[in-house]
Amino acid sequence: MPLSIIRNDITRVSADAIVNTANPHVGVGEGTDLAIYEAAGMEALLDERAKIGDMEPGQAAVTPAFDLDAKYIIHTVGPAWRGGDHGEKETVAHCYRNCLREAVRLECESIAFPLISTGTYGFPKNAALDIAVREFTDFLDDHEMDISLVVYDKESFALSSELFSDIRSYICDADAKRRVFDEALPFLAPESSVPIDEDVMRSAPRSAMPPVRKKASGGFRFLRRKGDREEKAEKAERTEAPKHYEEADPDTGYSVGMALPESMESEKSIVPDETTGALYSKRSIDESLEKLLNTKEETFQQMLFRMIDSKGMTDPEVYKKANIDRKLFSKIRSNVNYNPTKKTAIAFAIALGLNLDETTDLLRRAGLSLSPSNHFDIIVKYCIEHGFTNIHEVNCILFEFDQMLLGA
Repeated sequence: MPLSIIRNDITRVSADAIVNTANPHVGVGEGTDLAIYEAAGMEALLDERAKIGDMEPGQAAVTPAFDLDAKYIIHTVGPAWRGGDHGEKETVAHCYRNCLREAVRLECESIAFPLISTGTYGFPKNAALDIAVREFTDFLDDHEMDISLVVYDKESFALSSELFSDIRSYICDADAKRRVFDEALPFLAPESSVPIDEDVMRSAPRSAMPPVRKKASGGFRFLRRKGDREEKAEKAERTEAPKHYEEADPDTGYSVGMALPESMESEKSIVPDETTGALYSKRSIDESLEKLLNTKEETFQQMLFRMIDSKGMTDPEVYKKANIDRKLFSKIRSNVNYNPTKKTAIAFAIALGLNLDETTDLLRRAGLSLSPSNHFDIIVKYCIEHGFTNIHEVNCILFEFDQMLLGA
């Protein structure tokens, strides 16, 4: 996954380069800076840092990583927050930009960032997150590199309060609608056929419920009430049916002594329908199945690449926007029957800017769907309905709500 958000101690992350929010002067600061010095080796790292000298906000410089699981430490100085009117946002953007430029120069394949300036320097976390996502998105449009945004704890990461509240309300509304639907199931029209909660079923008044049959797979199946005439017809059919099967020849399915229809004399296998007793030849079944197979709809892969062409997008543009590794994308392109994971399929839908109906159709080709009772699916639906097309912004939302991220 080109960009991932992980909850971890950055000193324990494995990457070619680890970014340190450094003290502007030669010396050890607090927070991330102190943790990196202690993990890398205090004296050795201080000696290298002394060779760099004082640093300006936004600047980036490189030292060896020593005892960290990395090749390099890229030091950058973030700004202290002074209300936002002193160029703080532009300076933080330069921090990310200059660190990535150094990583390219060093030919790094992976880099891990903290959320710069959000610790002791007091930069608002939601604003810092917006800047980081924008800079990472712009960089990945033109470069191939695995970027990790490392968040130490829940308090170190935050969406805007307005967005968080809106999504939380959307989830609560979806949960409430589902609960109302579940509680109403026992009182639905008799012809309904859906799984329901057994506790709800037990608590509902019997007079209000249609007859039900418990299914082996769990839940209940509502049965349509039958009239007297229907019941009599079914009783007569059950009475007559055994005669047919008791006298049926085991090889042909026809009653003993009954002449085989001329049109089926050459058939080797006759299959009786269990409900009606009607007979079908193996050849007719094979032909019907073959016809269905020959008229099947597009696969996920076929629909995906048709949509890419219709949007006028290039392959690199799509897999980068979808946060998909280039090797996986090549694998999908070469396999017409490729079945993706749910997070990969949705990532393509977001990257292509599909609406909810189009997304539903694309997922269906892979045997997938969006569930109204799954928070991951509800959040994805929210993002699609509200026009989110930046996969990294969507992943920030999913991360905030402790859900898996999109891409592969």
